[in-house]
Amino acid sequence: MATRTDSADQIQKTPFVKELAASDRKTRDKALESLSRFLRARRDLSLLELLKIWKGLFFCFYHSDRPLTQQALARELSYTLVPSLPRESRLRFLRAFWITIGRDFHALDRVRLDKYLFLIRCYVGVAFEVYLKGKISPSDNNGIAEDGQKKRKRQDKKDKKANGKRRKQSTEEEEEESTHHEEEEEEEEDGTEKWSALESYITLLENGPLCPINFDPTENDGSKKSEEDSIPMPHGPDGLRYHITDIWLDELAKVIDKDEDGSNEVALKDRYDIPMDLLLRPFEKLNKESPTKSVRQRASEEVLKDERLVQWGFKEKVVEDDNSEEDEDEEWGGLDD
Repeated sequence: MATRTDSADQIQKTPFVKELAASDRKTRDKALESLSRFLRARRDLSLLELLKIWKGLFFCFYHSDRPLTQQALARELSYTLVPSLPRESRLRFLRAFWITIGRDFHALDRVRLDKYLFLIRCYVGVAFEVYLKGKISPSDNNGIAEDGQKKRKRQDKKDKKANGKRRKQSTEEEEEESTHHEEEEEEEEDGTEKWSALESYITLLENGPLCPINFDPTENDGSKKSEEDSIPMPHGPDGLRYHITDIWLDELAKVIDKDEDGSNEVALKDRYDIPMDLLLRPFEKLNKESPTKSVRQRASEEVLKDERLVQWGFKEKVVEDDNSEEDEDEEWGGLDD
């Protein structure tokens, strides 16, 4: 543990982390480029080390001025940086981002709030790009066609092996092992492990900004925890919950709904394999477990009852009873004279 702390302190003292908070734009841009190369090269960064880095990134973004500059920096910190990170450290990097935002959200003034809301939007969107875009596969007939292509590829590999009988036995065994490994990877992608990374990210949000409660007494129960669990995720605040709720389906639609003109009559649910239950799970919990009425209403109206879920085929249209509406609209006229 002491080694990790010393390493984090060393990272905090490195020139490019200090220069991220510099007031000079050229200095910040140069430091950000150096930091990007550093993050891409390191796979073993701990959460504490990443939090130190995000402290510098937070103030780097804090000092950015002019709308176009702010938007470009937000996209560079999200859509450019996050997909290029090593898989081993990507989720920890996202965790460090949400811890930093949840911790410092209340400290943002009105002048700088909008640019941080845009940065949050970018991070919601890039997470969908990373964990959803490359794994959404066509269902039904399209899925059958894909399976047929995989089978043909496997058959071609077997035919090539049959034609190469003169090769050494050891070489043939190596090729069989590699083919078997590829088949196992394809089976894993088709199974439940396909969305394991997405589920880990959704769980991260449920323990942090989309947690239904602001204080969890079980967090400090004195039990032994790992290094990452020992750094608690800030819950909320409500302003952050509202913003994520407002933009969730907007950013999701950019990834899963490419039929902007509505020419495709087949519902999105029937065209692609999308884990919508998992994507809506945090808001189901907010709607059921949040003690704040405004949070429950926002989760219900902005996400769970959104018309796009009906258009995509994941929800059925609710027909409201006219009689109940008339009863609600009736007002008490007072006592008769």
